[in-house]
Amino acid sequence: MHIELRGGKFWIEYDGTEDGVATDLLEAGIPKDRIVLAFQPPGRHQFSEFAMA
Repeated sequence: MHIELRGGKFWIEYDGTEDGVATDLLEAGIPKDRIVLAFQPPGRHQFSEFAMA
């Protein structure tokens, strides 16, 4: 797992966990607009409910 906090957003660079660390962040109260799934190709970010880079 590799997560960075940049510009007030949680950038998930790599997530090798079974359930996904984004789920843990959501359960901790972090809103989707502050979570970037950076491991996905940039073209896919626009189709995600999560923050764009």
